[in-house]
Amino acid sequence: MKKNKIISVLLISFVAVLLFLSLQTTSIKNLDLTTISGEKITSQQLLGKITLINFWATDCPGCINEMPGLIETYNQYKDQGLEVIAVAMYYDPPSRVISFTKNNNLPFPVVLDPNKEIISKFNNVKLTPTSIVLDKNGNVINTIIGEINFNDFNKNLVKLLN
Repeated sequence: MKKNKIISVLLISFVAVLLFLSLQTTSIKNLDLTTISGEKITSQQLLGKITLINFWATDCPGCINEMPGLIETYNQYKDQGLEVIAVAMYYDPPSRVISFTKNNNLPFPVVLDPNKEIISKFNNVKLTPTSIVLDKNGNVINTIIGEINFNDFNKNLVKLLN
């Protein structure tokens, strides 16, 4: 009897792990974004680049704190193959996102996600800031929840870009 319970628990655990793994996003295909300036970005255009997709909100202190570091990193590495895309959370009013983008001279594409279509491709991101790092083939290689440590990130970025 005890052996049957152990086997049942192991089987249920195994199925749960398989289900969890099947829900994980490992590669981003069919990513179609439209920036606040009307530019179209597709997953195909991101191939060959290291891409950082940053989920943020204008009322998020951590997001605001990390923006100067994102700008600096983007400006430093964009010519070497880094792409940064800032995705405003669905609850952020478009007028505030546009105003923040202009007032802070964000040099990278900014995208709105009012219908949660983008976050749904990334396991329904809930916390901001959250950054997803894609390799040159469009595979998710890192998820950073909270503010980015740019010293560590930039060291790893140099390796990825080479």
